[in-house]
Amino acid sequence: MTEEKRVRRLLQGNEAIVYGALAARCRFFAGYPITPASEIAEQLSVRLPAVNGTFIQMEDEIASIGAVIGASLAGVKAMTATSGPGFSLMQENLGFACAAEVPCVIVNVMRGGPSTGLPTSPAQGDVQMARWGTHGDHPIIVLAVSSVLDSFTITVKAFNLSERYRVPVLVLSDEVVAHTRESVELPLNSEVKVVDRIAPGMPPDWYKPYQEDARGVPPMAAFGDGYRHHVTGLVHDQDGFPTQNPQEVEKFHHRLSMKITKGLDDIQLTRKFYMEDAEFFVIAYGSVARSALRAVEEARRAGIRAGLVQLITLFPFPRRTLIPYLQQCHSVLVPELNLGQISREVQRINQGLCTVVKQNRVDGKLITPQEIYSRLVKLSAGPAG
Repeated sequence: MTEEKRVRRLLQGNEAIVYGALAARCRFFAGYPITPASEIAEQLSVRLPAVNGTFIQMEDEIASIGAVIGASLAGVKAMTATSGPGFSLMQENLGFACAAEVPCVIVNVMRGGPSTGLPTSPAQGDVQMARWGTHGDHPIIVLAVSSVLDSFTITVKAFNLSERYRVPVLVLSDEVVAHTRESVELPLNSEVKVVDRIAPGMPPDWYKPYQEDARGVPPMAAFGDGYRHHVTGLVHDQDGFPTQNPQEVEKFHHRLSMKITKGLDDIQLTRKFYMEDAEFFVIAYGSVARSALRAVEEARRAGIRAGLVQLITLFPFPRRTLIPYLQQCHSVLVPELNLGQISREVQRINQGLCTVVKQNRVDGKLITPQEIYSRLVKLSAGPAG
């Protein structure tokens, strides 16, 4: 028997997303080409058939996410990938997946916007759209990748969260992460923890498709397994039938919210660097987090007590992690490739605990380590710096 060995690979971020999806046992992709996400579809058009999976190039992004929802209801782990304009088109069906509790993964490789914007330039302008793009009051899980290795591990995590909580999970990348090539050693498939959705443990006659378990997450039967289904975007009862009964409607909304709240320890992911004795710190995500880490390391070498909290989970916003650091530090810097979409979340939870400073760039260029370092030097003089 030949022993499986890890192999070091030179991969793009988009390629690593493909490897992550396959390691998570994704076996269906439907999508429409769009810069800077197209390599994901290109790679999966070859790699999915090789593992008996299905790749379909659809006529547009609306049909793409519709096909993904259908595949997931049939019991197959499914994903799509797009960028800003395509993500806009997916919002209605994304809401349907939230209401019908259909696990799936949607990758949005962000580029400059609005509209067709800057197709080949990085941006982080879709953050609040990921949270609130589809209508209604519902939770959503949004993760952000910052490196090629992240693109693999976070994609696996996205599938696992999607299956565990029966929700769509959004993965935000950006043009820089997507097209950066790095040498990475990926774990073997046998080393990757993969979560599958919980199937019903009762006979078909007893099955209620939206009857919650202790976690608030209903077991999910696949179409064709002999269980009855009624899938709708209307507010529904535990049998899946539309209802306007106020008690049922309220129960529906609270369960969608509570199943995520109960899993916050599992869902909210961050990385902390030099925070033990930090006097001020940076909150960053995506490609900007890499510039921020370099800047913080330079600041430390200069004797400046700066720290970094990298957000992997953008939503549900990791308030519980950040509050102690907002209490500990006199200032926080929030660099972003937008005009302040996460800094607004920081200001919302800060409530005057420390000074929140924005650093924004929307010209299609990265925020460099030197630019962040310069702001850290000013902040080291105190909150007014």
